[in-house]
Amino acid sequence: MKIVSVTGSENKRGKYTVLFDDEAEIKVSAIQIADFGLYSGREFEDEEYEDLLKSVALGASKAKSLRILGKRTLSAGEVKKRLESKGVDAGTAGQTVEWLENIGAINDTEYAAMIVRHYVSKGYGLARIKDELYKRGVPRDIWDEALQGAEGFEDAAQDYLMKKLRGSSGKDDLRRAADALCRRGFSYSEASDAVRRYLEYIEDE
Repeated sequence: MKIVSVTGSENKRGKYTVLFDDEAEIKVSAIQIADFGLYSGREFEDEEYEDLLKSVALGASKAKSLRILGKRTLSAGEVKKRLESKGVDAGTAGQTVEWLENIGAINDTEYAAMIVRHYVSKGYGLARIKDELYKRGVPRDIWDEALQGAEGFEDAAQDYLMKKLRGSSGKDDLRRAADALCRRGFSYSEASDAVRRYLEYIEDE
């Protein structure tokens, strides 16, 4: 296989189109031009050609990943899933995620801690937070570390009841509020304790 021509892009600086004698066209960067020694007349063995294709695919995947992360912080699992949804093969997506981790663009430990802090501050319980970590693709082996630093679950439940009940002590209101706490990720016993503390608080007022 031989290169017929290497043509620079008119619209994108540092981008080139490589045309091969079998009419295959590959979009490459200036780095790939240098790394693979791409020039008109250059002949390629099959293995070299495959390496070039892999390099091009990885470069495109890295560019996509940075655009994805430009919109919001994500876990490694979420980035990999999104890349695959955009047509990147699993192996290339995995390499891209590893590269992002190496340059510090993603960090699942820090991301997990951020998720925990956010949902505690919003008044959610442990079960809901674990569910969020799972849905966001955070590896289970770092959940405990993130949750160990979490504080304020009791206060979060109490604050929620104060806003929800606004001083009411009616049985139906208390039951609905306790059910709401359970839906927000608190256990039945945690919800019951929160209701008890709420009643003690309003009685002292």
